[in-house]
Amino acid sequence: MIGNSNLFLLVQSKFSSGRLGRSFARWLVLAPIVFLSLTACSESNKKSKVLPATKEDIFLYRGLGASYICNARAAGIEFPKAAGIASATYVQVLNGRHGGIVKSAGKEKLSNKQLFSGAELQVVTGALQYCPKDVPNDVRERIEKLIKSQNSSS
Repeated sequence: MIGNSNLFLLVQSKFSSGRLGRSFARWLVLAPIVFLSLTACSESNKKSKVLPATKEDIFLYRGLGASYICNARAAGIEFPKAAGIASATYVQVLNGRHGGIVKSAGKEKLSNKQLFSGAELQVVTGALQYCPKDVPNDVRERIEKLIKSQNSSS
């Protein structure tokens, strides 16, 4: 099987005679991707019922957000920016894929403020687990106090 990049090179070499050939080669490689995207969009529009985010979904989004923070910090991005982008992405996924509904929180759609607050806690605690050295001490202390207060009130 020929991969997309190999196919692109093969087609480009066959049509490398000019600008039109290169454009055709790019379209030939991108056409399946565009087709699959349009098909997925039309199928998702057919589904009227949105499923709430499960514990497994939350675990996945938490891991992705924490991974983003760890990678961003390794690339020199400031913690507040990294955590903010990871949290915003988490909220976008919860809204887009689950309609803002989290199974463990009930059947009602959560507000963006509630989602963002939960997302921030999830991705930062994940980052504390996966790359603790990249989380500033003041953030670590604040999260530890919050977790202790939640545990004592439970």
